[in-house]
Amino acid sequence: MKYIYDLHKTMLRHDLILVYEGEFTQDITKSVLAMAERNMDSFGEGSSIKRKVFNVMVECLQNICKHAENFNAESSAKNNAIFMIGKREDQYVITSGNAVKQEDVPDMTVKLERINGLDKQGLKELYKSILQTTEISSKGGAGLGFVDMAKKSGHPLGYEFEDIDDEFAFFSLHTTISRVS
Repeated sequence: MKYIYDLHKTMLRHDLILVYEGEFTQDITKSVLAMAERNMDSFGEGSSIKRKVFNVMVECLQNICKHAENFNAESSAKNNAIFMIGKREDQYVITSGNAVKQEDVPDMTVKLERINGLDKQGLKELYKSILQTTEISSKGGAGLGFVDMAKKSGHPLGYEFEDIDDEFAFFSLHTTISRVS
């Protein structure tokens, strides 16, 4: 049972206020969003900050629901992933992680690097361009999620890919939102 206390200490050390690991469905997504909203309400968070955090959370959770790959052949769970939100003195930190296909990593890296290289106006123009020229993929995405997260957060998106095996990589996405307007 010591691992429970160790987990608790880790969460405190990393300022985590909500962690969910497991299968992501629309119902679970709604519950995670509701819990985060209650937490922010209990902190007395301002509506503009809550709106930004909520928007980034929705994008992260939709990414998981639409794009997470099942890399564990022994598990019947789909969209198995992790989602965390932390609150520091001056910012919220939203982190998600899920498996993606190795073949998707280069394209995702190019998109994320392009987004991180743009300023506020560049992000706005890219968003409009994607809306005008991109078709919705078979998984229901047009590629707007990362752009929207960068726009809402006002910070570059942190990301990392860690090899799971030859077929899959674990994609971690880290977004910060300043608590001061």
